[in-house]
Order: sequence, then C-alpha cells, then structure tokens
Amino acid sequence: MLNKVVIANRGEIALRILRACKELNIRTVAVHSTADRDLLHVRLADESVCIGPPSPAESYLSIPSIISAAEITDAVAIHPGYGFLAENANFAEQVEKSGFIFIGPHAETIRQMGDKVAAIQAMKRLNIPCVPGSSDPIDDNDEATLRMARDIGYPIIIKAAGGGGGRGMRVVHTESHLLNAIAMTRNEARAAFNNDKVYMEKYLQTPRHIEIQVLGDGQGDAVYLGERDCSIQRRHQKIIEEAPAPGITAEQRAAIGERCAQACRDMKYRGAGTFEFLYENGEFYFIEMNTRIQVEHPVTEMITGIDLVKQQLRIASGEKLSLKQSDIKIKGHAIECRINAEDPNNFTPSPGTITYFHAPGGPGIRVDSHIYSSYKVPPYYDSLIAKIIAYGETREIALSRMRNALEEMVIEGIKTNQSLHLDILRGTDFQRGGVNIHFLEHWLNL
Repeated sequence: MLNKVVIANRGEIALRILRACKELNIRTVAVHSTADRDLLHVRLADESVCIGPPSPAESYLSIPSIISAAEITDAVAIHPGYGFLAENANFAEQVEKSGFIFIGPHAETIRQMGDKVAAIQAMKRLNIPCVPGSSDPIDDNDEATLRMARDIGYPIIIKAAGGGGGRGMRVVHTESHLLNAIAMTRNEARAAFNNDKVYMEKYLQTPRHIEIQVLGDGQGDAVYLGERDCSIQRRHQKIIEEAPAPGITAEQRAAIGERCAQACRDMKYRGAGTFEFLYENGEFYFIEMNTRIQVEHPVTEMITGIDLVKQQLRIASGEKLSLKQSDIKIKGHAIECRINAEDPNNFTPSPGTITYFHAPGGPGIRVDSHIYSSYKVPPYYDSLIAKIIAYGETREIALSRMRNALEEMVIEGIKTNQSLHLDILRGTDFQRGGVNIHFLEHWLNL
C-alpha cells in the first residue's frame, strides 16, 4: 500500500480523499493556496505545504509546485481529485516522469478521452453506442460540412473537441446558421481550450443524462457499478444526481454496463472512470468519458457499499481488482444535492464567512463538506461547499429523507441554493422521476 499521498485539490473532495487515506493508514500531505490555509483537510493532514497565492493558475494548477510538494515531503503518489489538474494528461505524465504514482489513468488514456473526437472514435471501435455525427473534426470544406449536417438531420450541436464543463457548445436549428455557428464555436474553443477543433452531432431533443461508473485495475480487469441519473442540470452543470436511474431496467443496466466494462478491459483502463451518455427513447448515446472520480460518486457508494476512493488508492498501489462483477449488488436508492454558495434566484456566487453551520443527520443521511462555523468561503474557486446524500430502501424514502435533511440544515452568513433544492424535490415532475436535461432550465423560466 502507498505510504504517503499528496492531495492535489481542495474543499470537500480533498477531505474525502484524506479520510480514505486514513482508513488505509496512508499518511497525507495537503497542498493549499494562501487563501486555503484554514481548510479542514489542511488542519487534519499529517503535513501541509503552501503552493502559492489564491489564483488557481499559481497554485492548484501549478504542476511544478505540486510535484515539488511531493518531493520535499517524500510522498510516493499524488491524488488529483476532480477539477483542476485531474484530467490533465501533461500533469499525469509529469508526475510519473518525476518518479511518483499518479492516482488515476495513464496519461495516454487521459489524453485520448480528453479529445472528444478521439474519444468518440475510440468508443466506436470499442462497440460503445454514440450519437450520430461527424467521425472527424469539421474541416474547411463548407459544402461537405453542409452535406454532412443534412445527412445527420437538424437540429445539430457543434461541440469543441477539447471542451468540458458545458463550454464550447452551440445548437444549430437551420442550415443558414451552420457555418457561422461553427466559426463562433471554433473561436470560443481556441480561446478557452487552446484547441479549435470542433465536431457536430445530432442534437437530441429531450434526452436524460445517464452515466455508468467503472473501475479498472490497469491490468486488464474492470467492473461497472451501475448507473446514475444526472439530468437535473443548469447550463450543463449538474445540481442533483441519483442512483439507480429511475426507469432503467436491470437488463438495460447490464447491457450498457458490460459494454463499458469491456471497453475498459480492452484499453487496460486504470482507476475510477465514468462513461457519460445521453439516453432517449430507450437508447444510450455516448458523449464523453471522465477519467477521474466524479463529484456524484457518493450515490454509487451508497447503493453498492463500495468505497470508490479506497479502490482508487488500492489500484494505484498496484493491487489487482479485488471485485468481480458478481460481487456488485445494487440495493436501495440514493440522491445527492450539491449545495453551492450562491444566490438561489440569480446564481451569483456568495463568498463570505459562515457564521453558523448545522449539518443534517438521521437515518440514511451523509454529508460531504469541508465547511464549519466561522469558515470563510473564498471567492476564487468553485462555489460547491457541501453535498447532502440521502439513502433509502426505495426512491420515495430517499426523497423524504433528503427533504428532511435540507429542512434541517442551517448555513448562515452566506447565501446558498438550499431552497432551490427543496423546491425541485417538492415538485411532482421530479417526484415522478425520469425528467430530461432541459427540465430545470424550463422550470426556472416558468
């Protein structure tokens, strides 16, 4: 087992990784910016290293600073969490060239999956169903581009090959707008991702967002751990997730899950990963693969009883996967609400001092959070401050427990989206289950 790990992240995921390390008797090194010296995981880690000023570019995105922290503390591995450098192939490569273990997939896997066109090409070779679209980046042959769009059928969506987080996308409904939309998306992609490659896909009108969690040991073995429904989104950012997905049958789960696991075996995938799909009219369509732990991983842990972060650590230490597919049983239902420091009406960030915090409790309630009374939420980073996870033997019980938990939780001193979650969960559409990815934005406009 690894004896010392650098946690190259902040907030709730850094604390989550630290706790998993402690359970496995792994010593921890917390790296932090000057704005984050009072983070809970920094206080609890065996060692801490300040890696720069508040700006992420000068701290959490600084590859030399993080590798230097590993060197001066004699750590053996680096866990990137999610966000920041978690899906940066260059970071993974530099970590391993410097003699450390990267807790995640190999750099070449991250690089391939990070380029959406390359990822789709790979998935087609691996028998994963994909959205109808261009197999290669769109070139400068306008007539061929217009012809391809006619063959696919409008509406279509233009996407940046290097995009992510909901950026670099544009929906086109008519041919007269296509070429201009491509040019605009290229310009955005060049500025945001330093990669102006774009591609087109059929724009599905009312899909759900369903994803499959996988684990691979990098030695040719892999399993899937069921699916999650992440359809409650605003501007492509997930807000509520649940597992299993309402309306997905055991047969559907097994069919798509086994395809994903086999794809991981074929590419010798190492660590935790997620295949993301759009789901419409009973069909799954691959959109991307996330080569890291997901924000919403707790709902999978709750329904399977498997600690995904501890599995990451065991795999990174060189252990073969101890789980067989027959070991993984789906039991009950779990829902996660992302609590953000933001105004629930206009979604503007709300940094500041938390004057009072009371975490909810009771049967089936889990709280993943780094906040505490008197903690100062900085203005420099993502607004996520807590995740409330509710588990129940049925979806109805999980929903009831989640509503109770949201009503119990008290966060004073800043604004949060707590009330928005309650409004969504009390609505009959969400209670029925199976809403599509456009539900929340339509609902907010009512």
